[in-house]
Amino acid sequence: MRFPRSSGILLHPTSLPSPWGIGDLGAPAYRCVDWLAEAGQSLWQILPLGPTAYGDSPYQCFSAFAGNPLLVSLDKLVEDRLLDRSELQTAPAFSDDAVDYGEVIRFKLPLLRRSFERIRNQTTYAKAFEEFCASEAHWLDDYALFTALKEQHGGASWDAWEQDIVTRQPAALERWRSQLANQVVVCKYLQFLFFSQWRQVKAYAREHGIRIIGDVPIFVAYDSADVWAHPELFHLDDHGHPTVVAGVPPDYFSATGQLWGNPLYRWDRMAETGYGWWVARLKATLKLVDIIRLDYFRGFEAYWQVPADEPTAVHGQWVKGPGAAFFETLERAFGKLPIIAEDLGMITPPVVELRERFNLPGMKILQFAFGGGADGPYLPHNFEHNCIVYTGTHDNDTTLGWFNTRGDAERQSVLRYLHRDGCDIAWDMLRLAFASVADVAIVPLQDVLRLGIEARQNTPGRSSGNWCWRFRAQALTPGLAQQLREVTATYGRLSRPE
Repeated sequence: MRFPRSSGILLHPTSLPSPWGIGDLGAPAYRCVDWLAEAGQSLWQILPLGPTAYGDSPYQCFSAFAGNPLLVSLDKLVEDRLLDRSELQTAPAFSDDAVDYGEVIRFKLPLLRRSFERIRNQTTYAKAFEEFCASEAHWLDDYALFTALKEQHGGASWDAWEQDIVTRQPAALERWRSQLANQVVVCKYLQFLFFSQWRQVKAYAREHGIRIIGDVPIFVAYDSADVWAHPELFHLDDHGHPTVVAGVPPDYFSATGQLWGNPLYRWDRMAETGYGWWVARLKATLKLVDIIRLDYFRGFEAYWQVPADEPTAVHGQWVKGPGAAFFETLERAFGKLPIIAEDLGMITPPVVELRERFNLPGMKILQFAFGGGADGPYLPHNFEHNCIVYTGTHDNDTTLGWFNTRGDAERQSVLRYLHRDGCDIAWDMLRLAFASVADVAIVPLQDVLRLGIEARQNTPGRSSGNWCWRFRAQALTPGLAQQLREVTATYGRLSRPE
C-alpha cells in the first residue's frame, strides 16, 4: 500500500511528561497531538502498547492483544470520579527525565485497582465495562485468568504452575476461574481503562489529521497468555517447553548470532485455521492504530530456527515462513494492507520479492547510510519512492549520539554528503530525510529536540536501563513547532485534509 508524501514523529507514550512517573493517556498525550498538528505532521509512530514483562521492553509482552495499564491516566480517573485527588498525594518524587518502572508499579497499580471499587456507582461506566468484556472476550478471558494466575504464583512463568493448569485441563480452568474471580475481573477492568482512554486519544488524533503507526512484533514472548492459551500454534513439547526458538545467525556484528528465545509458530497449523490467530491479532491492532509496522518482516519469508537447548544461535537453520499465502489471507481480510515492512538486517532477494509483490513499503535508516560506497541502499539518492525513511529507530542511538561516536572517516563521509559542517547534525539529518523521495519520513522526537546519547531509548543486548527516556513538557515549544513546520512545507510533506 502506498502512503501519501508525509512525515511524522517516533515517540512512545511512556516518554510523555506526567507527574506520575511515566507518560500516560491524559492531557500530555492530547497536547502532544496538538503540537504535532501545529508542526505540520500527520503521523505519530509508537512502539507496541502491550503490558511489559521483566526488562520493561514493549517487544516482550504478556499478551499480543492487551494494553499496558501503566499508561492509564490517573488524572482522567479523578475527572471521572473514580479516584479522589487526595489519593494521588502519596506519589513518590518521580524523575521527570526517566521512568522507574518498579516505583511506578508500586504507586500506580493499587490506585487503579482501588478505582474499580467505585464503578458500581457510575452506571454509564459499569455498562460500558460490561460491553467491553463481552466484545473482547475472545482474548480477554484467557489474558485475565493468565494474569491472575501469574500473581497467584508469585510471578512465575506459566510452565512452572501446576501441571493441570499448565495443560489447561477444563476442571482446572473452572476451579481457578472461580477461586480467582475477583482478580480476574479487576484485570479486565484495567484493560477496559486502557482501551477506553487510548481510543479517545486516537479519535482526537484523527480529528487533528494525525494517523497513528503501531508496531506488531512477529514473535510473542514465551511467558505470555498467547502461548499458554494456544500451545497448539507453537513448537512446544508435551510439558509446554519450546523445542525450537527464534534468533539470528552469526554475522559481522556477532560471532555467535543472537538467541532471542521466542517460541516459533507452527505455521502449518496456523494455515489450517486460515491464520485465524494472526487475523484476529491484526484486527485488534487496527482498532488501536491506523498503520502497522510489521517487525522482522523477513521472518515471514524465512526465519532462523535454533534448537531450544542450544546456548547460542550458531547451530540453527533457515526455515521457510508462510510467505505469500499469509499475505494473501490478510488481503482477503483487510483489503489493501496498511503495513510498513521492517526489512532491516539480512535481506535476500526472496524477501524483497515478497515485499514488492504486496506493494509494502520498506524502511531506510540514514544512520546506516555512510559506512560504504555511493551505491549504499540507505543513501537517499538510491531510494525508491515507496519506502519510509528514518534518521534512526528506537534501537539506534540518537543522531547526535551516533555522529559523535563515529570514526573520522565516516564523519567526513556524512559531512561531505550533507555539504554541512555538522554543527546542527540532528537537523541536518532530519532535513535529509524530509528532502528525500521517500513517501514517508519519520524522525524520533529525540532528534527533533537535538538530544544526545542520554536520550537513547534502547540499546540492544543490554538487559536493563532501556525504555526509560522521557521529555519535559516545556520542550515542545511553539518556536520548535514552527521550525519543523517550515521544513515540512519546504519539502512538500505538509499534512493535507482527507
